[in-house]
Amino acid sequence: MLALVRSVWDEPRPPHVPSRVWRDWALVGVLAPFGVVEGVLRPDLPWRAVALTMTLGLMPTLLWRRTRPLLMVAIGFGGTGLVPLALGGGTPETYTMAFLLLLPYALFRWGSGRETVIGLAIIVAKILVWVVSGGLDLGDLIGGFAVLFSVIALGAAFRFRARARMREVDQIKLLEREQLARDLHDTVAHHVSAMAIRAQAGLATSVSRPDAATDALRVIEAEASRALAEMRTMVRALRRDQPADLAPGRSIADLEQLASRARSGPSVEVEVHGDLGDLPPSVGAAIYRLAQESITNARRHARHATRIEVRVTADDTSVRLRVRDDGDPGPVRATVTPGYGLIGMTERAGLLGGTCEAGPDPGRGWTVTAVLPRTGSVA
Repeated sequence: MLALVRSVWDEPRPPHVPSRVWRDWALVGVLAPFGVVEGVLRPDLPWRAVALTMTLGLMPTLLWRRTRPLLMVAIGFGGTGLVPLALGGGTPETYTMAFLLLLPYALFRWGSGRETVIGLAIIVAKILVWVVSGGLDLGDLIGGFAVLFSVIALGAAFRFRARARMREVDQIKLLEREQLARDLHDTVAHHVSAMAIRAQAGLATSVSRPDAATDALRVIEAEASRALAEMRTMVRALRRDQPADLAPGRSIADLEQLASRARSGPSVEVEVHGDLGDLPPSVGAAIYRLAQESITNARRHARHATRIEVRVTADDTSVRLRVRDDGDPGPVRATVTPGYGLIGMTERAGLLGGTCEAGPDPGRGWTVTAVLPRTGSVA
């Protein structure tokens, strides 16, 4: 119980508390004439001038009920509790003063934990003052508490609903960051690996073949331009002050761009078979990224590899990707711990209801196999 009280007391205020808006001024402007009419025409109103002054004087509390909820509750309920005592009896309150119920709602909707505890104590104290002064009988007391706690429950419900919504939004943002992290890794790793390989090849052959350095620089420039273009697209999507690029992402049609006939390093051959025209964009993008990451890993880790084969086949229910290289099996490659690349590939396939496996071949080489459902959803 003590832990519960402490957690309520330490509850912070919700973020992004709205300040005064035009609707608040409009509400005060609408209530003021009703208060004046009631104060003038209501025949059974005690202390008419005091009641009218108190009604109009407390209406501005509605303007600061979100930003200063505890202070407004103290003014509203403290004032209505002390005035009857100062007058020696009677309850100079109008029906229009029902607007004070918006104050406890705002307190539990926008106040901190300690503000709600202190504010609730002020409200209960005001009700007890009414009871002691004879302004409330048992029926009115029960009805008043019922209305009060209904308003409090409504404010707390909207508070926790907004918090749940914020958690949902944060979860969506986290998933988007994970997706962007996978895309960023795939893009940067692929292009940087290509640039590193070309640079090494240019350095190795620069003495015997001076033109090799020029060719390597051309490839490095092209790969760097592609990497920068894709990174700008992702960064633009992350920045709030710039519109996202609505151009379509990678797809099966872009697989041919991964093919290469390199003078140094393994060449990449791409084969596509089957009807792939009506694939969902998510499946097409996943196939491309899986193939791209597999090629990057092969260029990094396949020793003495001369060829990388990319084969995509499709039937009525699934799309199958196989990426195989002919590099040496090597003990380092066989025992390597799965890095972010392999983990991202497995996660990407799993999100679409598919599988992704990677491992050495019986003779030599390494094969990555991914199978995705054609619909792009978990069955």
